[in-house]
Amino acid sequence: QVQLVESGGGLVQAGGSLRLSCSASGRTFSRYTLAWLRQAPGKERAFVAAITWSGVNRVYADSLKGQFTISRDNAKNTVYLQMDDLKPEDTAVYYCAATVDSKFQQYGPYDYWGQGSQVTVSS
Repeated sequence: QVQLVESGGGLVQAGGSLRLSCSASGRTFSRYTLAWLRQAPGKERAFVAAITWSGVNRVYADSLKGQFTISRDNAKNTVYLQMDDLKPEDTAVYYCAATVDSKFQQYGPYDYWGQGSQVTVSS
């Protein structure tokens, strides 16, 4: 059974940093794009960033360029999201998702989802 498991969320003060991890198990995610999306309270799910299997192509939400960095370690089947200079508006549940490279679209559909990791940024 395929599983995506996020970790690294928590409570941080504004201006701080967090690194989220998403570990994939149950299959090899060769040729899969791994992405992060987030959902803030009362808002729709929003695209954050994505990275193709090779790691060459990375896409970010325009508002998050320069603040967040996505990376992956295929040997560990893990994708990371480094979040810097966090703001209260970054508070959300962050989800990891996966889809085949050739079918990637920012808002999906995605083949697999993680359960989500809460990130709370205090002012």
